[in-house]
Amino acid sequence: MNDASPQGTGVSEVPGTAGGDGSATVLVTGAGGCLGAWTLRHLLDLGHRPVAFDLSPHRARIEALLDADELASVTFVQGDIGDKDQVVAAVTEHQVERIVHLAALQVPLCRANPSLGARVNVQGTVNVFEAARAAGIGHLAYASSIAVYGTASDYPAGIVGDEAPKLPRTLYGVTKIANEGTARVYWADHAISSVALRPYTVYGVGRDQGVTSEPSVAMLAAARGQSSTISFGGRMQFHWASDVARQFIDAAFGLVAPLAGGSGARVFDLGGPLVSVAEVAAIIERLRPGVSVAVGDARLPFPEGFDDAPLRAAAHTVYETPLEEGIRLTIEAFEALEKA
Repeated sequence: MNDASPQGTGVSEVPGTAGGDGSATVLVTGAGGCLGAWTLRHLLDLGHRPVAFDLSPHRARIEALLDADELASVTFVQGDIGDKDQVVAAVTEHQVERIVHLAALQVPLCRANPSLGARVNVQGTVNVFEAARAAGIGHLAYASSIAVYGTASDYPAGIVGDEAPKLPRTLYGVTKIANEGTARVYWADHAISSVALRPYTVYGVGRDQGVTSEPSVAMLAAARGQSSTISFGGRMQFHWASDVARQFIDAAFGLVAPLAGGSGARVFDLGGPLVSVAEVAAIIERLRPGVSVAVGDARLPFPEGFDDAPLRAAAHTVYETPLEEGIRLTIEAFEALEKA
């Protein structure tokens, strides 16, 4: 089933979750980030019990999406993803049953501090699998990235398929390659299955860091009645953060068809329509007349798009809010936050 509605179904229909009411205790690593905050939002909406794991006590992105009562329903654990004992304790002490692993340092931070990037991204992911193993959790979801691929010049023109060679040009991309390999080993050695998702340009409330955050920053500026500039142009695939979070939750609850006779460590590109940055700018300007959004000449160092056919064939639901609707909802949410 494909669901274009921002209020679509899917996760709440998951069978076999723990607890007589169908709810489950779910660990979200990197919970203070954009996707982490949205994952908490949807877990609460679905009646689950989130455990938010993050090193930083900073909760601004979470507080932008949850009210005081909802915040009180989240168990917050301040911990270091690079410390195995802390990760295992978070899973075992809180009787976690499902895991959405999103904690990572992004491209600029990995470039600035490669050792820390490897510790957080690679060792941290190993620690999450070890925690799942210690707690007897047989499946988890984690974030990979299109940064595992090379530049556009490495591939023929058009949509890039998952079978294309992985030629990362950043340390961040290399760490994601390592994590996908880790997942395969834990499936082979310990029968822990996993689903990884590779997003492209995520936008929405809370998206304020990383190479592709500028469209979201432009939406925030529009909510303030200000003009802005997106430094890069070209075409790419855009994903509303709310949709991506819901896809990760589905992945954590096993709503992906198993590969018959194949690996239980599955990885999917999110894909979606190819959209130009100029079109995003035009939508923002149309939604908020009087605001202008300039678009620069730079290009991101990635191909334009990636094939989502495998995800569509395997997933119970593919969440794909239309771009203009997602931008409208994002600007309206920013406006509400500005007035609060």
